Amino acid sequence: MPRLDRTELRRLPPECRPALDPGALRTRVVHFGLGAFHRAHQALWTEQAAARSGEPWGITAVAPRSAGTARALREQDLLYSLTERRPEGGATRVVAALTGALVLTEDAARVAALLADPEVTVVTLTVTEKGYHRLAGRTPCDGAVLDRKDPAVAADLERTAAGPGAAPPATVIGRLASGLAARMRAGAAPVTVVSCDNMADNGAVLGAAVREFVAASGWPDRETVLDRMATAVAFPGTVVDRIVPATAESDLARAAAVLGVRDTAAVTGEPYRSWVLEDIFAAPRPPWELDGALLVPDTTPYQLTKLRLLNGSHSALAYLGLAAGRDTVAGALDTDWGAPLVRGLCAELAPTLPPGGPDPADYAAELVTRFRNPAMQHRLRQIAADGSLKLPERWLPALRTLRAAGTPTPLLELALAGWVHTTHPDRQAADPAAETLAGCWSTHPEPTGTVRALLTALGAADLADDTALTGAIAARLPALRAGRIEV
Repeated sequence: MPRLDRTELRRLPPECRPALDPGALRTRVVHFGLGAFHRAHQALWTEQAAARSGEPWGITAVAPRSAGTARALREQDLLYSLTERRPEGGATRVVAALTGALVLTEDAARVAALLADPEVTVVTLTVTEKGYHRLAGRTPCDGAVLDRKDPAVAADLERTAAGPGAAPPATVIGRLASGLAARMRAGAAPVTVVSCDNMADNGAVLGAAVREFVAASGWPDRETVLDRMATAVAFPGTVVDRIVPATAESDLARAAAVLGVRDTAAVTGEPYRSWVLEDIFAAPRPPWELDGALLVPDTTPYQLTKLRLLNGSHSALAYLGLAAGRDTVAGALDTDWGAPLVRGLCAELAPTLPPGGPDPADYAAELVTRFRNPAMQHRLRQIAADGSLKLPERWLPALRTLRAAGTPTPLLELALAGWVHTTHPDRQAADPAAETLAGCWSTHPEPTGTVRALLTALGAADLADDTALTGAIAARLPALRAGRIEV
């Protein structure tokens, strides 16, 4: 079977062809993170914006680590397919949004040139929470957010003091700070840097991390760079939403059967997608609103709704579903407790949400419909990974608010018990703090002590001191060990 590339486009079924001619695009957006989510979300939105406006908004995407995806895309003339997993069957078409696929370290000179290019007016990121090297749970309101003692960040900062000829930064934050500094020195056009990762205050956190890197650098003109950044660089907050499972071999086979060509970079996603952006852009941007993106003065209500209701429910389903022997989100919803858990948890969290966002009850009903989609096959273990990074964002701020108000939190307690259950060494999900979490079981074998130790490891010593909370969580563990989910 031939490989997908530009020579094969005219042979594709008409409904599977790209929305535009890929040769008409130019690089005007640089994106850090070449994973499936970007290709199923921002890249699609940008392609549609270019097609509907007639403007040549192309994306050069930069892989922070793995060269495999960048290589696969280059071999396919930067084309790939997206399949929407609909309950009634999939819908597949080729996306033509990319004008380049680079690797952060291997293509450092080209990345630097693009970040300084005045035609590039937007930089976007999907590098996950880990890519920000943030001090645990910190926001700009708390002070510094960048973990300067992180070995990778510290090494990048040392490079800034080494002078000309030093190796370029190896972290995305360092690379971005270095690129923006060069742009400021050259007096290039303003630029907007858009975080598309699932973090509260993602734009503010990214902006703070970049500015802190510049301030801590060895660049003699760092203060001048910071002064220019204050007016020439914007960091809007955003809320992105689309469930994009990891691509399986069956997905590749399905795409090949529909297209008649081999696509090694195929991605899949649910039919639903949304994008909310804070309207504080410093420079021209793709007209994403032509494809339904929402530009608002404040993304906070949407951001917290998504983090606490969707992501919070997702995590709860993952940990409890694994305890019940389920493999997928749809499998967890195909139980007598799945839908009541989602609706109940959303109702429990709703009082912690600011006004101005989606209606929590309507949002919860939509989540149940989305989660029930049997075509998705979204693996619970994928969602359960990196809990030590995700849960301080998704559950703990709301839990603190509710308990401070004296409001019962039975479903958050159940969800936390599910997480505690999966931190045991025999059941552990992938996590950068896996060793620390496992140690909580060996050094504190008594259930309540284990819960206290695990909450402390999450950076929640205040919650660990809440004896009513830790006792309630520990009391749920025997049922979970037996595979019973008691909503």
